[in-house]
Amino acid sequence: MQEEYVNAPVVDLSIADQVRSVRTCSTTATELVSHARAAIDAQESVLKAWVHLSATIVDEAAKVDADCRDLPLRGISLAVKDLIDVAGMPTRAGSLVTPSAAAVTDAPCVARLRSLGAVVQGKTVTTEFGYFRPGPTRNPHAPGHTPGGSSSGSAAAVGAGTVPLALGTQTAGSLTRPSSYCGTAGMVLAHGSTDTSGIVGLSRSLDSVGFLTRTVADLRYVYDAFTGSNEEAREGLPDRAFIWGGSCLGPLDTSMIALLDRLPAALDRVDLCSGPLDWDDHVQTLAEDHATVMAYEAARTRAREFEQEQDNLSPQIKDLLQQGHAISETVYAAALIRRDRSRELLSEILDGSSVIIGPAATGAAPKGLSVTGSPVLSRPWQLLGLPVVVVPGARTAAGLPLGVQIIGLPGREGYLFRVGEMLEEILREGPPVHE
Repeated sequence: MQEEYVNAPVVDLSIADQVRSVRTCSTTATELVSHARAAIDAQESVLKAWVHLSATIVDEAAKVDADCRDLPLRGISLAVKDLIDVAGMPTRAGSLVTPSAAAVTDAPCVARLRSLGAVVQGKTVTTEFGYFRPGPTRNPHAPGHTPGGSSSGSAAAVGAGTVPLALGTQTAGSLTRPSSYCGTAGMVLAHGSTDTSGIVGLSRSLDSVGFLTRTVADLRYVYDAFTGSNEEAREGLPDRAFIWGGSCLGPLDTSMIALLDRLPAALDRVDLCSGPLDWDDHVQTLAEDHATVMAYEAARTRAREFEQEQDNLSPQIKDLLQQGHAISETVYAAALIRRDRSRELLSEILDGSSVIIGPAATGAAPKGLSVTGSPVLSRPWQLLGLPVVVVPGARTAAGLPLGVQIIGLPGREGYLFRVGEMLEEILREGPPVHE
């Protein structure tokens, strides 16, 4: 064993090492989940990340301890965003108009993680139907700052170190932004790659499942387990990284600009050729079309709530649904045609062996809890349905996290992990980013 593995508290170890500690009888799944619950209880009065905590974690962990199979997530505590069904818990979706009855079955993504040995600690705070109304959750690194939205509770729980793994979702910037703000690694799975049944949706063309962990290495481990990938089949570096400045969608904070300025030298250190992404016209159009598609589909997905519960909806979601009802089918169809053409063009640019690296948010988490920040930097890539990995490690001089996102083509997720792991190490070693 490595010295750091021997000396570190087991709950602070990587997910792989936590599982190894159970396999080698250094600890048990029951002890792991009990440590996580103690950490949750100790921080929840300030963090406010949870809407429902399971009363059966000890019994569930005992079943995991008794299971003789080789479970890759044995005893790992899991937080689940409250848009996703967990058997025995209500799925309120951050809203007053949803049923209070408990879900009968797990969503497939939850069932899959349970089958791998994970134990659900509970449900985490989300914005109403995954849109803009803020919940009570606070940023774990600065309680007076937003954790982002809508996977706010999941990102805060992982960012605070209370759990090593959380499930989130993304329709616009619902995972990348809170991941960046809360200092976690995050992954948005390629659209259509995972069963999204059992999840309260907003937009069928855009809704995606994702993971949040403490590091990119943990993210890769979970992804490999979840998808059944061969952990030994590692991809090398991509041929090229296109650096995307993001500024064509609006101004970035000076701290994020300074971080992006560090990227070419960081990529040189790992012998990865880089250059700018010259695609601003497409990116701007994709961001606009994302907003069109999201509003149009949301108005139809949440039509019942708009028609029957309009007075009980938040102003944010009500405005979105009103906008969607005003969009014609012709305008919507044209947006999808442009999306498909842009996807073809980007596939030619990336050629299956390149990635894009850019800002995961416009800057560090804004002060205050009344807003969740802008999702605009995720809109183009979410419309295209691409897999994204958020890399933590950078910090402002004030100690607030800054994240970058790595974007690639479906089927080339290994490139995202490989670059992300190396980049995370460099960012963590680097000095604070000054504004």
